[in-house]
Amino acid sequence: MNYKTTFLLFLFIGLFSCKELSENKVMYLAHTLPQTHPVHKGILEFQKALDEKSGGKLKVKIYPDGQLGSEREVLELLQIGSVAVTKVSAATLSNFVPEYNVLGIPYLFRDKTHYFDVLEGKVGKSILEKGSKYWLRGLCYYDAGSRSFYTKNKAIRTPEDLKGLKIRVMNNQMAINMVNALGGSATPMAYGELYTAIQQGVVDGAENNPPSFVSSNHFEVSKYYTIDQHSSIPDVLIIGTKYWETLSEQEQQWIQEAADESAQAEKKFWAASVSVSMKKAKESGVEIIIPKKSLFADKTASVLEEFKKNNPSMEALVNQIQAQ
Repeated sequence: MNYKTTFLLFLFIGLFSCKELSENKVMYLAHTLPQTHPVHKGILEFQKALDEKSGGKLKVKIYPDGQLGSEREVLELLQIGSVAVTKVSAATLSNFVPEYNVLGIPYLFRDKTHYFDVLEGKVGKSILEKGSKYWLRGLCYYDAGSRSFYTKNKAIRTPEDLKGLKIRVMNNQMAINMVNALGGSATPMAYGELYTAIQQGVVDGAENNPPSFVSSNHFEVSKYYTIDQHSSIPDVLIIGTKYWETLSEQEQQWIQEAADESAQAEKKFWAASVSVSMKKAKESGVEIIIPKKSLFADKTASVLEEFKKNNPSMEALVNQIQAQ
C-alpha cells in the first residue's frame, strides 16, 4: 500500500468516525489550486463562515495544491465518500454532470452582470442540483473570470491569426470545438506540462484567465495576450452526497449559507487578482491586445448550433440563459 492510498484510507476512516469521537465534525476539502489563488481565498472564507455559523461544530480541513490528486481524481473521491468537498472547474465537472457543458459555450454570457444573474439565479441553481444524481451536489459558483488566448511568437488580433496555430486546451470537447472553429488546432494537454510545451514550441499558445496566466508563470514564455474573453467558465464548490446525507438539516443549512457567503467574498478577491495580474503581465513586457470580440463570437457561433443539435435536451437550458 503506497503513501497516498494509506493517507486516503485514514481520511475515509476519519470522515465517518469523527461524529462518534467528538461532538465536532471535520470536513475534508481538497483542491488543486495554489494558496495564493483568489478561489483558495474564497474557500478560506467558507471555512471561516462555517466555523462561525456552527459554533465550531463543523470544521473544514483544507488540502490545496493538488495534494490529493487532480480535479477528476478528487471528484471520484467525493463520489465514494473519501473526501467531503472540493472545488473544480465546471469544464471538468461536465465530464460527470452533462448540464455543466452549457456554461462553456463560447460567448454565452453578454457581460459580467448577465454571468452572475444566471449563476446566482434559477438556472444556475438548477444546474447545481443536477449533480446530485451523480453523487456531486453543487453548493455555489466561484468567479473564474473569462478565458483569453496567449501566444509565444504571433499576436492574435483576429480569428484568422489563429489559423494553423496549436493551442493548448482543457480536455473538454467544447473547448476543442471552439478553438477548431476559430481555425486553430486544439491540443488537449495537462496543465502542468504547459509551461515547458510553450517554451519548447510543442504548442504555440494556450487560453486562460489573467490570474492563471500569471500565477502559472506562462507570461514568461508567452508575450502576447489577446483579451477576446471567449468563455466564462466558473469554478464550482461541490459536496459529495455520501457526506451530505450524513448531516442534519441544520448542518446542511450552515454549509449552504457559508458557501453562499464565500462566493460573494471570492468575487472581490477575483477582481483584485485580475487587476494585479494584468499589471504584472504588462510590466514584464507582455503585449495586451484588445480585439473586436464580435469577430470571434461570429466564428464560434457554429459551436452553439452544433451543441444544440447534439444535445436537444439542453436546448431549453441554453434558451433560458440567452433570454435572461
